[in-house]
Amino acid sequence: MSELTVMILCGRSPRHLYVANRLCKAAKPVAIVQEVGSDLNAGKVLKLLSSPVKLWRKVWRWLRDRKRYTGGGEAQFFFGDQEPKLDRQDLAVAVPHINHPDVVALADKLKPDVIAVFGTSLIKGALLEKGRLGIVNLHGGLSPHYRGADCTFWALHNGEPEQVGCTLHFIDTGIDTGHLIAHVSPEVKEDDDELTLFWRAVRDSAEVYAELLDRLERGEQFGQDQIEKGRLYQVKDRGLRHEQRLAEQVKNGMLMGLSLPLRVRWFSIKPQGGSEA
Repeated sequence: MSELTVMILCGRSPRHLYVANRLCKAAKPVAIVQEVGSDLNAGKVLKLLSSPVKLWRKVWRWLRDRKRYTGGGEAQFFFGDQEPKLDRQDLAVAVPHINHPDVVALADKLKPDVIAVFGTSLIKGALLEKGRLGIVNLHGGLSPHYRGADCTFWALHNGEPEQVGCTLHFIDTGIDTGHLIAHVSPEVKEDDDELTLFWRAVRDSAEVYAELLDRLERGEQFGQDQIEKGRLYQVKDRGLRHEQRLAEQVKNGMLMGLSLPLRVRWFSIKPQGGSEA
């Protein structure tokens, strides 16, 4: 167990709770900040109603995610028969948005060695400068080729199941563009589907995240530039036709006979300044 102090910023889904719990066991947690979102008000409702395209996108996303994530599949994958919950609920702090001034104030007060992020909206402003050793994010795709949203889906849709995975990276002002720490590519089997692969990648990445804290405490340094721009996938990019195409690809045997092991690639920096992966 690392002696580093860690401030965790995360969402509330079972996968977010699982990663937060693993980090709590790996180091000394000082706070778990959960982004809970803000309630709709009259102004927000009117704004949505004035833009039918935006309204439809939100409704489509809600319907799709409800179908994908309800039913207990994610909770069972990460917690088995146990109720998904934080092991250190006493450290939980709820905020409407991750860039709320209270989060910066808390970081200033606690002065954590590392700020560990998973499952929040885009971090901006003063918070980017906090954390003695930096602010690290777990992204659900292999940057730089797959940045943004639904990266497991797009890797499969593009016929690249070997590109399914997660990235640990330092956060900068871009979207999943910060210096690379590690790529985590999960085992891939022929009977897998999008969610199973995504969840497995997150579960494997939680172990790598925990290992990172130990390695940082030992003085190891990480961070390789993302020399390629890759592609940024947005929520709005994924439509019904894309869903149908992937379903057809899987039906036609895209994963048939495929068997890939767990693969972890670290982007460490040698003392003399060179980098190795």
